[in-house]
Amino acid sequence: MSKLATSHTAPPASSAVRLKLRTLLGYACNQAFMFSLFYMGWNSALCVGGVTFERVDLLVTVLLCAGSLTVMRMLTRRVRDVLLSRNFIWCYAVLLAIGSSVSLPAEYGIVSFLLEGLLVGMPFACMLAAWGRALAARPHGETARGVLLATAVAAVFAFLLLLVCSVQPWALAVANLLPFASAWALAGAAPLSGDAAASHGSDAAAKDAQSQAGAGFSFGQLLATKQQRAETARISRKVIAGAALFGLSGGLMEAYASDPGMVATPTFAATLLLLALFCAGSLQVVGTPGRHGQSQSEVSSLLVGVYRIALLVMLAGYLFMPVLEPFGVPGDSIVLAGYLGLTAVLVSLFILTAKLTGMDGALSFSRGFAALYFGEAFGLALGNALEIVSPSGNMPFAVASCAGLATLYAYVFLFTESDFIAISCIAKQADRFEDACRAIIERYKLSKRESEILPLALRGRTGERIASELFIAKSTVDTHLRRIYGKCGVHSRQELIDLSERQTKDFISGKESS
Repeated sequence: MSKLATSHTAPPASSAVRLKLRTLLGYACNQAFMFSLFYMGWNSALCVGGVTFERVDLLVTVLLCAGSLTVMRMLTRRVRDVLLSRNFIWCYAVLLAIGSSVSLPAEYGIVSFLLEGLLVGMPFACMLAAWGRALAARPHGETARGVLLATAVAAVFAFLLLLVCSVQPWALAVANLLPFASAWALAGAAPLSGDAAASHGSDAAAKDAQSQAGAGFSFGQLLATKQQRAETARISRKVIAGAALFGLSGGLMEAYASDPGMVATPTFAATLLLLALFCAGSLQVVGTPGRHGQSQSEVSSLLVGVYRIALLVMLAGYLFMPVLEPFGVPGDSIVLAGYLGLTAVLVSLFILTAKLTGMDGALSFSRGFAALYFGEAFGLALGNALEIVSPSGNMPFAVASCAGLATLYAYVFLFTESDFIAISCIAKQADRFEDACRAIIERYKLSKRESEILPLALRGRTGERIASELFIAKSTVDTHLRRIYGKCGVHSRQELIDLSERQTKDFISGKESS
């Protein structure tokens, strides 16, 4: 068998399983490091003119992270490809390990916070963007379940670290090495370019997709209409606005229960246990990561329930604060668990909108997390302001009330369940289109580059447009198109479209009979 023919064969099932496990563990390490960075340190304060500002280290880190993600959105895809390459990913891991381990002298004031924030915030933003690209390259159903499972694994690991640290304080330093595990997973699983991120492995994707086509199927039904694309963009903006307000709620709660010099989040152990239970329950809703046969529209529909549960947990925590906190019920830990669970749902939404709009996963993550972290930074600043203006210097329930109102407003007026349902309906069109492409790719054994060109050709892109999107010469596009025509036994773009209709019907009937 020739080398070219060998490249068309699907990877062994054991290799695919190892890749999924590596990605899951890597993202779990990234999440566990984030827990350690944001919540498992100390409440560092800055005194200016007799006024004390709490959690300044987190505020600076979150601002620099959000700013770096905003800059990432402004870069060209070629520049993002370089910044998210394997060599740079390892550099980010080194910077994160150093930045989280080194504590500069307090006498340097804001300068020390800025230096620590630069060492941590900027590389963490780049790692997040790289994870956005890596996760977007996986089938959406697999990714949604994997994110929930990885979050649960990270919560359990961080909880065990807290237990060990109560006996051996040095054990928390283990969390500072987690970026290397995250980089290892990205180096093995992340695509090097946005083009590769846009393509899916045919074997894994075929298991994840399930057609929604009926008897009156035609290729025109596969492509989202102009109105549907506009609706997707509108909902995407609502997701971003909702993420900013949810981040505001999280930031307010991070300034709620801790005092300068204390542990940053005193009840975080309870938060981790609640988060692990939330993720376990959510997996029962959307299915375990090993479950296949669900389309991205079906998974997004199931995520509505997870979204509802996360918000219910947050609102329940707000109610528990004034009523049950005197009896030892940590309402703030309940809120924070709901917020972290909600973040996992937002990650799935960022990935879904990237798939529906054809956006680079790194760009979608950058936009979403920039909104989330800017909101979180504003929440931290507002929480400090409320405590400063309070005559008694203690205004915890006012802070919690503002956080609760922000959460409720985001749920009722910004990103609602009806928006979730609407984006699920639009995802059905994407499911059909992906089925059509996979039917041709699998039956006619198209190469990786041909598989990237095929969906663009079926969408009606010109040769020049395809060349510009894939950063290749138009002559190369024409060569690949001729090879696609030759393998499929057609002579024109229209014949290729006609073929896609027939092959999709065969693909659907074959899956139904099996």
